[in-house]
Amino acid sequence: MSKVTGKVSQIIGPVVDVEFQSGADLPKIYDSLEIVNKDKSKLVLEVQSHVGENTVRTISMDSTDGLSRGVEVVATGSAIQMPVGDDVYGRLFNVIGDAIDGLGNLPKAGEAGLPIHREAPKFEDLSTSTEVLFTGIKVIDLIEPYAKGG
Repeated sequence: MSKVTGKVSQIIGPVVDVEFQSGADLPKIYDSLEIVNKDKSKLVLEVQSHVGENTVRTISMDSTDGLSRGVEVVATGSAIQMPVGDDVYGRLFNVIGDAIDGLGNLPKAGEAGLPIHREAPKFEDLSTSTEVLFTGIKVIDLIEPYAKGG
């Protein structure tokens, strides 16, 4: 399957309009689009609305400085994903799920990641047991322990 591509048609701050060829499948709401800059860095856009027949309005996940009209945009076909699992503990990530702590990126595809926009868990899947949240500060953990969750 070939990637759906479009071109930047308007930039107003972090809001970027992307125009696709007529007849092309428009990306779904919350799908991510990618722009590869001249310095090989990647700018990720998230689709927020469909404007007209062949244009989508997106929000940029990083600065749009230096971005110009006519730049090619590629639809990824999926939403922005974050890595999940025990490997994420103690790590720092940016808004698109890339590691910013210098320890390398974690996989986000398949079972290793989840989309940032997804259904809430079912009530029966939630835990009802009360667990203590250990802060690591002995005085707080001893005198006034906190419960995990809301």
